[in-house]
Amino acid sequence: MREIKIKPKVKGVLVRDPITREPLKANGEMKPRNTYWLRRVQDASVVLMDDKQKGVTKS
Repeated sequence: MREIKIKPKVKGVLVRDPITREPLKANGEMKPRNTYWLRRVQDASVVLMDDKQKGVTKS
């Protein structure tokens, strides 16, 4: 399964992992590219990060 690097869009917003129930780290984490995380990207709860630039990718 492919993975994506994501972080919360707004600092201080709590976005939980559906399996571990742990909050997503503010500096970003690698997560599986599945429907749950893709929906969080679509509803703008999280943003995709670019590993090379350590910034946010623009879609």
